[in-house]
Amino acid sequence: MKASVLLKSSLLTSLFVISSCATTKYSMDTAKNDYSNLEAGRVYTVMMRDGSENQKILFRNVEGDNIIGTAGKKDSTVVTIPKANVAAVRDSRKAKTVIGASIIGAAGVAALVISASRADN
Repeated sequence: MKASVLLKSSLLTSLFVISSCATTKYSMDTAKNDYSNLEAGRVYTVMMRDGSENQKILFRNVEGDNIIGTAGKKDSTVVTIPKANVAAVRDSRKAKTVIGASIIGAAGVAALVISASRADN
């Protein structure tokens, strides 16, 4: 009984975490990439194709072959990133949601295991 409840609850939790992926990857061919899912006014972490340091930007718009944003909500320095240099874009807000959901899921699994172990006694 214990193993069955633990297996089911861990499977559901892992399924939830996997389905909540928050990273969008882009190909080398910039003509095939669709940046329409990026929303103006949201903070994104841009992972570079050349291996340089990831950049956090407050996204504004896409102009030609560049992604335009600012360095942050309080920092108005304009950041221009060439689309050809973008490997992936991570939505910081979704990543925080996934972490919170994982913690809540782990607490739920622990509660199920504890209640199942008490029911067996």
